[in-house]
Amino acid sequence: MHCVTITREVLRILTFRFHLGGFTMENYSIYLPSYSIGKDVYSKISEVCRPYGTKVLAVGGHKAIAAVKDLLLEAMKGSGLHILDFRWYGGESSYGNVDKLMADPLAKEADMIFAIGGGKATDTGKCAAAKLNKPVFTFPTIASNCSACTSVSIMYHKDGSFQEPFFFQKPPVHAFIQTSVLIKSPKIYMWAGLGDTYAKYFESTVSSRGEDLVHYVALGVTMSEMCMKPILQYGKKALEDNENENLSYEYEQVVLSIIVTTAIVSILVTTEHIIDYNTGLAHAVFYALTSYPHIEEKHLHGEVVSFGVLLLLLADNRKEMFEQIYTFCKSVGLPTKLSDLELSEAELPDIIHKTLEMKDISHNPYKITEEMLKEAFEVLETY
Repeated sequence: MHCVTITREVLRILTFRFHLGGFTMENYSIYLPSYSIGKDVYSKISEVCRPYGTKVLAVGGHKAIAAVKDLLLEAMKGSGLHILDFRWYGGESSYGNVDKLMADPLAKEADMIFAIGGGKATDTGKCAAAKLNKPVFTFPTIASNCSACTSVSIMYHKDGSFQEPFFFQKPPVHAFIQTSVLIKSPKIYMWAGLGDTYAKYFESTVSSRGEDLVHYVALGVTMSEMCMKPILQYGKKALEDNENENLSYEYEQVVLSIIVTTAIVSILVTTEHIIDYNTGLAHAVFYALTSYPHIEEKHLHGEVVSFGVLLLLLADNRKEMFEQIYTFCKSVGLPTKLSDLELSEAELPDIIHKTLEMKDISHNPYKITEEMLKEAFEVLETY
């Protein structure tokens, strides 16, 4: 994630900071995710949503809506809740699509928003609901990211290029993680989600190393270990179960790690709406590589981030952990060399130059240098 532009909200927060062994905010509140998980949690929609009104506007992707529409309508029979309509989110998590939703008469009439689908669809619904000051409930249909439980929407320009994170005070009121829906999604989404999830542990622990952390950041960094352990322990089996549509214990543990644990960590370490502890070298590598058009067209975010994690561990001189993650990547088919991403060593000078320009590495316990990255790439390419 790129550096956040200093907005009026960030300045307001910073004015409430004081120094007492470390930086903290005064009189702050933390809002953490509320969620249900299981093969039939849509049955809980009535008891969870009914206190917020009766009229619902459902927003999501075409495939996501098709996957859950009948299930939602059946679950809501006799509940007093009524879906006014299902609306396509627009295909991109952009302010333009948010504005279109906000201008929709049904969005104004609705008591609440149901945000359905993958990260961009739920981020669009969340952003629109926040701007309309309406409660939002999320219904993830793939297990690849933590959007369903976070208090931020990642916003992109109309052309698909990154714009900024849009923070709001609270995560969705509730996330309905129906595993019988998720298990039918292509396993490639969970596959990519594995790498992006354990990156949270490595990036937050490295970026916070040696610092006297305030409670909410320390809590998030400590919890980040649960973004790694279940992935390494259950990830391979979970992918196999996803492919076979087997709702196993291992599958559910990985879903929770990707969607819930990562969201909790993100909320805690970005409480001040800054990203110092929420990113690092793995994401710097990702953003550098997105300058190559085929990366955005053919490769998934978490897939490329997992490649960046290997470089992070080499640059951090953690050989034992590098070997463990490398072995895991090989076991599930995540990229371990440039050619896996359709790149060559001839492009290394450009890749390294662009990585060093990324703001994601600005908060690090040591300066990441050109020589450091050259050595990391060389080791990885010949390992």
